[in-house]
Amino acid sequence: MEFLAPLMFVSLVVVLLLGYPVAFSLAANGLLFAFIGIENGLFDFAFLQALPQRVYGIASNQVLLAIPFFTFMGLILERSGMAEELLDTMGQMFGRLRGGLAYAVIFVGALLAATTGVVAASVIAMGLISLPIMMRYGYDKRIATGVIAASGTLAQIIPPSLVLIVLADQMGASVGDMYKGALVPSLALVVLFVLLVLAVSIFKPAAVPALPASARTLTHSQLAVRFFTSLVPPLALIFLVLGTIFLGIATPTEGGAMGAAGALALALVKRRLSMDITKQAMDATLKLTSFVIFILIGSTVFSLTFRGLNGDLWVEGLFSHMPGGVLGFLIAVNVLVFLLAFFLDFFEIAFIVVPLLMPIALKLGIDPIWFGVMLAINMQTSFMHPPFGFTLFYLKSVAPPEIKTGDIYWGAVPFLIIQLLMVGTVVAFPELVGHYKHEISSGPVEIQLEQDGQMDYLMPK
Repeated sequence: MEFLAPLMFVSLVVVLLLGYPVAFSLAANGLLFAFIGIENGLFDFAFLQALPQRVYGIASNQVLLAIPFFTFMGLILERSGMAEELLDTMGQMFGRLRGGLAYAVIFVGALLAATTGVVAASVIAMGLISLPIMMRYGYDKRIATGVIAASGTLAQIIPPSLVLIVLADQMGASVGDMYKGALVPSLALVVLFVLLVLAVSIFKPAAVPALPASARTLTHSQLAVRFFTSLVPPLALIFLVLGTIFLGIATPTEGGAMGAAGALALALVKRRLSMDITKQAMDATLKLTSFVIFILIGSTVFSLTFRGLNGDLWVEGLFSHMPGGVLGFLIAVNVLVFLLAFFLDFFEIAFIVVPLLMPIALKLGIDPIWFGVMLAINMQTSFMHPPFGFTLFYLKSVAPPEIKTGDIYWGAVPFLIIQLLMVGTVVAFPELVGHYKHEISSGPVEIQLEQDGQMDYLMPK
């Protein structure tokens, strides 16, 4: 009995590494080991009777409705040309500075993240538009590709991130609180990316040259008009979506619905909404939503069998006896997630690993919102890991021929290090996430205590 649960987990990892679809790998693995357990008298068939109710619960989950709304909103905005307008305007604004185009990419990446929440859309849009321009004016290949890839991954941590929705669902936490908790760390990441470009502009100015005067074609008055027409609509949409959620006026699902409607209205006003664009956005939204739902169903089959084989007790015993108490557990979890991110994407980690870790975290008194944001920042590295990071593949698919794969990989490394430093910062300073508690807790809140020389992360009292 003791060896079946770890064997089941190892078997799943092997099947995934062989390239089989995640949803079917999860479900098939769960049913296979359930059959093995039943045949050997180690698994109670009654566990499987809970499957229909669990599947119905997934299909009727109101929180998951936010995923298609935010996805559709992002795709409409991306196809309506908002990214191109923003990059052009920001490039003209910062062009006279060394590293100006890199700053523009970072700020536009943050804005796209707050409106689209889709990593692929952000990276592909910025890669197609800004990378040829950066190459034309003499930017270092590694800096240019690294900035674009890193800025695209901001869509995973800046609300309304789809990852935060999934993590909140898996942890049984509030999506709104997860958004509030992630706000400060995500903005801190933007600042750190900017500081890295600033450091490069100081110590290696030739790598990030300013735009020549001939390339800065807009006058101050034209720039002001472009700035107003390009920046105000997405900022208004951000407030419509995130502002109403943060103020408690709307739930994340309602905010997503308003965002989808707002994106349609914005594209209509700009006269860029066509039936073809709408069909493309609806098709992509349907595919992504179906992908998430099927993974959820597969992970339900897997987790049901895994718990029936006492896998949860095995995982708990594995982590609860880690030296160092809570801090030791957090270090072990972050190392595990970082290593798994070499091979698995964030959805796979969220649906397979997080449900196994969450009960242990709750027993240790760790705030689920803080834990979720920390994991989200760590899982962000799954997009940037050479050689399997999806962002690197997205960028390579649209990069000019002179950009080699090695340039993209090495360009990602400094930003990958920044993301890991941000994970450590959140662990060391939990109040970066814990500020959300002051808005929802009527009593005093303790975020960090010293107990026997170890840090402890507590939930609101």
